[in-house]
Amino acid sequence: MNNEQYIINVNVIARDCILKDRAIILENDRFIRILPMDQLTKDFSSFDKGRVYDGKGSLVAAGFIDIHSDNIESVIQPRPTSIMNFEMALMESEKQLVNQGITTMYHSLSFLRKEGAAMRDKEVRKPDKMRMLAEMIRTLHERSHIIRHRFHCRFDIRNSEGYDTLMDYLDKDYINLLSFIDHTPGQGQYRDLIKYRENLRNYKPDLEDNQIDSIIEERMAVPRISSDKIERTAEVARGKGIPIASHDDDSEEKIEYVHSELRADISEFPVELSVARKAREKGMLTVAGAPNVLMGRSHSGNLSAVEAILDGSIDILCSDYYPPAILHALFKLNNDYGMKLWDCINLVTLNPAKALGIDKEFGSVEEGKKADFLMIEILNGMPSITRVYINGELVSELNYRRKKYA
Repeated sequence: MNNEQYIINVNVIARDCILKDRAIILENDRFIRILPMDQLTKDFSSFDKGRVYDGKGSLVAAGFIDIHSDNIESVIQPRPTSIMNFEMALMESEKQLVNQGITTMYHSLSFLRKEGAAMRDKEVRKPDKMRMLAEMIRTLHERSHIIRHRFHCRFDIRNSEGYDTLMDYLDKDYINLLSFIDHTPGQGQYRDLIKYRENLRNYKPDLEDNQIDSIIEERMAVPRISSDKIERTAEVARGKGIPIASHDDDSEEKIEYVHSELRADISEFPVELSVARKAREKGMLTVAGAPNVLMGRSHSGNLSAVEAILDGSIDILCSDYYPPAILHALFKLNNDYGMKLWDCINLVTLNPAKALGIDKEFGSVEEGKKADFLMIEILNGMPSITRVYINGELVSELNYRRKKYA
């Protein structure tokens, strides 16, 4: 058929193996067939050049689904006093994201208290700016774009003044993933107050000790929204088919609560191995950050992602704040820790697709699914993405110079 495309001589990373010496047949936006090269009987001599591509042994993987990344904030606001045009930033960011293998991005935008320090420091977190960005994410697919953009709304349960706005966002169908966060010092991500003080000093080196004490006391005193309201919000979200995530879970008791009362599907960044194990025991899918894998530690001093992945207690890797980390974290797990490459790839493809309820269409290179996929080569000893397809369309191609000239 005239709209068929052929990707030949590739090694396909499937959900549970690597299919060597394969041909992939695409039609419109779907994988139609994946078959051994020796079963391909087509004579390509009469085909249009653009309909056949020889992968020459490249790896093929499903496009990465990044379930949690606030990277867009630093693209919009690269310096404290430098605010870029939001739509320009969104469109420029996707040029980078696609070449880092991310074909679906869940932009994690923080819905914080108006008087909080993070709100003062981040222009994009102000209510009017956040609404503007959420609307752009919702409607960008109606205009020219490259990747799939989604809105992961991170709601701080101390943000009582933002509750009505959150419900409005749900009503307007802005949100694709809802997580509940609590950044009160002394628990969750910030349970280690000594580490919390160090972080404050790193961000604000001019602060005196008594000023840091005042900030911590003020933040610890902020009241939380009632559990009834949180549970009602989760019920509304579930009614719209929106997955629920809990964030920085620090106890098995919290897992029991978010699973039974909020019916959360996802535990993001559990801070201890026992908590991650409890979440999986309850049928939740667990998330860690790819930068944690590369650094060998959490930037906030919590659970080691590598330890938890090797334990079988982490299902999903996200970029968190650094999108280039995903690809390199996967190959580090494969090369340094002996994980099967397909199990590594599932951390950013099939498993997030399952958590988000989109695995019937996305998350693996399989016949009948949407043709979102990457071609990967090893260049200079590192994995490099050379081609990206979304909906069966070639959206990016990188041609690395390999000859000896500057």
